[in-house]
Amino acid sequence: MEAQSIVVGVIILVVIFVITTYNYLVRLCNHIDDAWSNIDTELKRRYELIPNLVATVKAYASHERDTLEQVIRLRNDCVADNGSVQHQEGTEKQFVGAVTKLLAVAEAYPDLKADMNFLAMQKELSNTEDRIQAARRFYNGNVRDYKSRYESFPGNLIAKFFKFAPRDFFNVDPAVRVVPSIEGDF
Repeated sequence: MEAQSIVVGVIILVVIFVITTYNYLVRLCNHIDDAWSNIDTELKRRYELIPNLVATVKAYASHERDTLEQVIRLRNDCVADNGSVQHQEGTEKQFVGAVTKLLAVAEAYPDLKADMNFLAMQKELSNTEDRIQAARRFYNGNVRDYKSRYESFPGNLIAKFFKFAPRDFFNVDPAVRVVPSIEGDF
């Protein structure tokens, strides 16, 4: 009778452990999905800024057509990309490179650099990039916690048994790191 009580107690502890670990993995997956939603919201915000930025640059630098078209094409690719985190990371890296090139083009046009609309859009883009990076850090922190539980023993047994999928980090450098200073008389 005493042996049966011990066996039942061990079974109950194992069941509690499995339930607790399963619920923890579900909670982490929900945090990851929520964090990805925040990244997606900020990326969409950035995508909405880009056409206005391109239009402003186009008014001053119309012969930079290839750069402008590349930015718009890559922006449209990013908007349409609903693939995996790794796939979107690749698309975003190309897009960030094109936006960086667009901003470098602006450096060659003093009138454009002094244009208040351009400066306001560049500042808004910089703020958006900061928000993307904050959301990315939050997302990656949740992925780190999930990976720790998903890959370590005995949580990995439960994760594999219940078919939890691995999650990837999202690493993209910001398109704009600092807001340019506004100099001169206005």
